[in-house]
Amino acid sequence: MKAYYHLPGLFEFYRLYSVFLPLFREHREYFYPWCDIGSVYGAPADCLWGGGRVGFGDEDPEQVALLMREYDVSARLTFSNSLLREEHLSDRKCNSLCALFEKGSGVQNGVIIASDLLLRYLQKNYPGFYFVSSTTKVLTEFPQFEDELNREEFRYVVPDFRLNKEYERLKALSPGQKQKAEFLCNECCWYECPARKECYENVSRKSLGEPCADHVCVSPEAHRGYRFSDAMKNPGFIGLEDIQSFYLPNGFSHFKIEGRSLGSAVILEFLLYYMTKPEYQLKIREEIYLDSMLDLF
Repeated sequence: MKAYYHLPGLFEFYRLYSVFLPLFREHREYFYPWCDIGSVYGAPADCLWGGGRVGFGDEDPEQVALLMREYDVSARLTFSNSLLREEHLSDRKCNSLCALFEKGSGVQNGVIIASDLLLRYLQKNYPGFYFVSSTTKVLTEFPQFEDELNREEFRYVVPDFRLNKEYERLKALSPGQKQKAEFLCNECCWYECPARKECYENVSRKSLGEPCADHVCVSPEAHRGYRFSDAMKNPGFIGLEDIQSFYLPNGFSHFKIEGRSLGSAVILEFLLYYMTKPEYQLKIREEIYLDSMLDLF
């Protein structure tokens, strides 16, 4: 089996992927043969339907769609706002994005979604998409995850990262359920956090332009921000050894890498760790750091 990575920053890190994707195609020997790119996901800045993290990408959507088509990579629009109301469905910007990405030739594009209201609207008006159940639903109970896997409208389901190590229950899933499971690998949030759903809802309110105070993270390590080295210590972390020793042998092949709110240099470290053979990691770094159009810091 092959591991398919779903990478962050469709709009946010367009310039990074415009350099990385050619390297991935032209120098496949630099990368693990058992992995591939399943999709790149994200949303532009000021996106009413956006959720999860506040998008900041300002790249031309036409250019973004063109890059994904050129390299046969599925583009996923992150429309995981959980607080949408009927009046929000007519938003011109989000509908224009849907019209653009739904019509793409070649590989099918998708939408990451948390609202059943939006799901029904997109099924009716943009049936060319596939749909992904968002981790922002915070499905922390295994029966909730199973129920979501059984929903025919979703091709993939991303559970809360705290279900990642439920090994015995994961092994008991059917082959079809396993192929729909998409695990969030590198979450850095506090494993004991009681306010994860409230955090996501705060982002949804901000995307809608509603006045609200910033969510105050309750993690005892919140002051450190995101650090990959800290994420690796998280009980829910899925590393290379986990993928090769448990997930792939047991029928799981889809893995989501978070990081839309981080910088390009950190995203590059994810690409190196999860996809690049150690002996070629410096070579990839040099190719990308020395590209004059990138400002990774």
